[in-house]
Amino acid sequence: MRRTLLSSAISVLLLVTAVPATAAHAAGTPLSMLGADVSSLQRSEDLGGTYYTESGARADALQILKSHGVNYIRLRAWVNPSINYNNKAKILAMAQRVKAQGMKLYLNLHYSDRWADGAHQTKPAAWAGHTFTQLQSDVYTYTYDMCASLKAQGTPASMISIGNEIQAGMLWPEGGTGNWAQLGALLKQGYDAVKACDPSALVMLHLADGGDNALYRSWFDSAVAQGVKFDVIGLSYYGIWHGPISALQANMNDVSARYDKPVVVAETAYPWTLDWADNEGNVCCSRDMLLAGYPASKSGQQKNLRDVLQAVRNVPGGKGLGAFWWEPTWTAVTGNGWDPDNTATGDSWENMTLFDFSSHALPAMSEFKP
Repeated sequence: MRRTLLSSAISVLLLVTAVPATAAHAAGTPLSMLGADVSSLQRSEDLGGTYYTESGARADALQILKSHGVNYIRLRAWVNPSINYNNKAKILAMAQRVKAQGMKLYLNLHYSDRWADGAHQTKPAAWAGHTFTQLQSDVYTYTYDMCASLKAQGTPASMISIGNEIQAGMLWPEGGTGNWAQLGALLKQGYDAVKACDPSALVMLHLADGGDNALYRSWFDSAVAQGVKFDVIGLSYYGIWHGPISALQANMNDVSARYDKPVVVAETAYPWTLDWADNEGNVCCSRDMLLAGYPASKSGQQKNLRDVLQAVRNVPGGKGLGAFWWEPTWTAVTGNGWDPDNTATGDSWENMTLFDFSSHALPAMSEFKP
């Protein structure tokens, strides 16, 4: 980002010439969101992480991703994290870089000070003692502020998700799915805040377990019954946990029609190896967890992404918008571990990235090319 104009031009030329030719994709609706979640990137770079094209040219990771077809960047937001990353200031800074690359921004609000997902939805410490009425105000105020701050600096979020993998609700215990009236009220506050800030921004509701149609029907039926509004259905899909791509396809086809909403694979990834590059074991995995036909290899990873993208293209009625690879830049860099409260932890994701252990771009990245 601090290169001179001349060196930037040289870097772009290297990037363009480094992209290998790929066969034309199969038929289907062209995807408008070809994305990557790079929420760990700033911390990686600050700790010395570097990134290279396939041919070995060092370059900005965002430039490398863009040169391979990525047009959308996803960033997670934590309210008051224990580390100085994933907070408002860092998101505003990264949004400037995203805009400089001509990419769009998808803001992923966790409503927590750390990881929020199906097993963790801990309220921010600053909100812990608040009444439910106050929590509703917290959601509105925080959501509006994040949206408005991005918009004010000329880097608006084109899409915002109200919560992360909220199949079990958010802001526990008040916003759990055991009390849909309260969860619905919180989701409405988030939606209203986004639309008050920027009516053109898309609002996503995002669940995990993308192959579980029964879950999605039950959850979204409940949301609709509460009068919750949303623009996009987001699905996390990891084949090692969520079943075959055929299950993802069936679920996307069904929910896009049932709720008359477009769908986005908000998170996906697949291993290119079962080895690891630091002293932290990886989340993935044993060989018996791999999908049939998709070995943990560079070619297996590439085929997996190709087929996930094709499944989104195949959603009837043009309702498949795209997919986001989760943390393609989270290479093993000392200090950039998974636990924000313990910087001694290692990376447990480096075999699911789109860069190899020497930080060179992997072949799967080229699948984002339209």
